[in-house]
Amino acid sequence: MPIYEYEAISPGRKCKKCTPSFEVIQRLSDPPLASCPECGKEIRRRISRPRVILPGSAKGSDQAERKVAEYEQQGMYSHAAELADKESEKPEKAHLKERAMEDYRKAGYNF
Repeated sequence: MPIYEYEAISPGRKCKKCTPSFEVIQRLSDPPLASCPECGKEIRRRISRPRVILPGSAKGSDQAERKVAEYEQQGMYSHAAELADKESEKPEKAHLKERAMEDYRKAGYNF
């Protein structure tokens, strides 16, 4: 399931959930959230630029691991987990599966 980012429409609010942004795992068929689950104020889904990594590219693989580390440093654990999980499907990157699971846990997902 994809991970969507949401942000408050009105800047300067004090809600810990929607300021500055938060992530939600939703099905593609689920409608976008219209209000913050904490404060009830209006929110919008953020559009993020997709990151494309060409298969079989050693340079791309190194970039992916650096990006995972960057996400972890920024506290964006669900992004880090999703990228590490995808990369762990490659035989040479199987070691990233544990890292992905740990990042999912840090993001608050239970398995």
